[in-house]
Amino acid sequence: MKSLSDFRARSVRVVLTDIDGTLTQDGRLPAESYSALWQLADAGLHVIPVTGRPAGWCELIARLWPVHGVVGENGAFYFRLDGARMRRGFARSRADRAADRARLREVRREVLTEVPGCAIASDQFARSFDLAVDFSEDVKPLPRKDVDKIVAIFHKHGAVAKVSNIHVNGWFGDYDKVSTCKKYLKKQFGLSEQQMREQCCFVGDSPNDEPMFEFFPYSFAVANIREFMDRLKYKPGFVADAKESAGFCEVAERILVAGTHKEES
Repeated sequence: MKSLSDFRARSVRVVLTDIDGTLTQDGRLPAESYSALWQLADAGLHVIPVTGRPAGWCELIARLWPVHGVVGENGAFYFRLDGARMRRGFARSRADRAADRARLREVRREVLTEVPGCAIASDQFARSFDLAVDFSEDVKPLPRKDVDKIVAIFHKHGAVAKVSNIHVNGWFGDYDKVSTCKKYLKKQFGLSEQQMREQCCFVGDSPNDEPMFEFFPYSFAVANIREFMDRLKYKPGFVADAKESAGFCEVAERILVAGTHKEES
């Protein structure tokens, strides 16, 4: 991993970013990181949040934030506001989603029985694809062994499970953040995978961002990634000095200083 000062690329035109723990500070979206999103967009860069947050949140983000689109529920879908019309792409069919919900109800019962102190995430009502188990957002933070137990229960049922800074998100289906980002970038920008690696960057903070760190050479993390470093096989290329939103602002400033948007002119 390198420091931000080592970042020199001028070819980047798409900035993909996680939200929780990356754009937020203590669970809130501060003015500074929201302003950084606007600065990136005003400079001609296309910003795409890539998050574990639910469909209901992503509808608002796609409509109201200065973004090109949003990938939600860890790759379950993307939303893009195209003029006055919301464009949507889904990783699973309607029939698959109905079957998945029934299977996730079984996982939910077992997790709540076997892992005292966890809870179903408060935003679960707005989700379309996954089950989010809260281990740190609205409950007293659980020890790592309990988080690992939640993951193991998902795996026992044949589900995928990813750990963020606040939730364990689990789902059925062969998709993740990076697979849906590839579909989005190909459909919306016509990029090949090689062009994606050359023209896109990603900013994250936690283990569920690992597929993005692996795929994108221009991958950044805010400093709170360090508490998860021993769990990452694929690490970010560059790490900010500051945590959470302050770290994102450092990354955004470095991208702008490097003049990556100038190649668009």
